[in-house]
Amino acid sequence: MDYIALMKRFVAPLLALAALAWPVPALADAGNFTLVNKTGAAISTLQIRRVGTSAWTPLGRTAAAGARVAVAFGNPDCAFDIKADLAGGGSATFTGVNLCDVTTVTLNRGPSGDLWVDYD
Repeated sequence: MDYIALMKRFVAPLLALAALAWPVPALADAGNFTLVNKTGAAISTLQIRRVGTSAWTPLGRTAAAGARVAVAFGNPDCAFDIKADLAGGGSATFTGVNLCDVTTVTLNRGPSGDLWVDYD
């Protein structure tokens, strides 16, 4: 048996089997999540938009300060901006929020007004 025939007969099937066994990352979508309001104020309106777009979509939820609320959401993208209109005036916009593979999103606002998101 010559070298080429040997390659076709033994090595090529092994390479094909190895390719099939290679782990493939799952395609993640943004889905339902629990929102925790740690902004220090009640959220009167909650809106969302895909990063890089301008149209806001209401999420139909409100949240008292410190509250946890379930948010029904589904989208094939992962990165979003979340805008929270706060009781007493003003709003907080959290940019680049990753909603894929998370169950809990905590919106935080520090005493100096700095904003950040924690994930669980």
